Amino acid sequence: MLYDIRLKLSHQYTETITGGRHRLCIEPLELPEVQNILASKISSQPEPTEKSEYFDFFGNRVHELSFKGIHEETSFELTAHVQRKVPKIKNFSANIDELQNVLANFSEVSSLSPHHFLGNSERIILLKTFKEFSLRFVQTKIYVLDLVQKIGEGLFDEMSFDASVTSAETPPEEAFALRKGVCQDYSQIMIACLRSIGIPAGYVSGLIRTTPPPGKTRLEGADAMHAWVMVWCGPNCGWVEFDPTNNQFVGDEYILIARGRDYADVAPIKGVLRLSGNQSCTQAVDVIPIEESTKDQLSNSLKV
Repeated sequence: MLYDIRLKLSHQYTETITGGRHRLCIEPLELPEVQNILASKISSQPEPTEKSEYFDFFGNRVHELSFKGIHEETSFELTAHVQRKVPKIKNFSANIDELQNVLANFSEVSSLSPHHFLGNSERIILLKTFKEFSLRFVQTKIYVLDLVQKIGEGLFDEMSFDASVTSAETPPEEAFALRKGVCQDYSQIMIACLRSIGIPAGYVSGLIRTTPPPGKTRLEGADAMHAWVMVWCGPNCGWVEFDPTNNQFVGDEYILIARGRDYADVAPIKGVLRLSGNQSCTQAVDVIPIEESTKDQLSNSLKV
């Protein structure tokens, strides 16, 4: 599937600011055999006085922008053309009884090694409540891949999507106690549940194509940034991605931007500002399918 992507993050301030530095993590990744970036560009208003780009420890593309002039609003916009395929899941998952031995003998320590995704992280603490929930689905010699689906289904059945009860700062244990939240909450809760029984799991940020109801026109900017989970199912199966918010394995309607241990590693924007007032934020996302026949002209329409 080929997509035209537009993502805009805007910040308005009640008082003028005299400077700031921002870290952006909003550019999709090139993933062999899964996701091809035909073109990609990030712009900002106002223009930065300094900018740099690098890959972080987990291989995510990071842009750092610095502003020194006086302004009352900042905005960051991504435009990209991305070709996405359905990830192939290898049906060679380890079973839960042998996973700990497999991990003990797994010597790889690269950025996506499962050893980085087992314990506590900045936003996720492995509490008893998560383990108790997960153990309800554990059976002798159950394959990790099957267990991922069962835990995901369990969360989907018990949780309710509600954007009014949590924020980006809500700990997963609070959202789990409420049994309500958004994709960030669903994902961090599922990660905590999996890690609590020794299954390596990480956080994925990205975009998802949404389809309007029959007979309705598609709303501009109606799509939103999304989050889901990646789970290590053993050395033969590797990393598999599951979306607990929608109770499904990830397909070609998902665009991956960044991977990490939890939301803190992949937050779309972080930074510091010189200001005395308050700020508000808005987000607009469009993920628009386009014809494969336009691929060649798209690759030349944006500067990479």
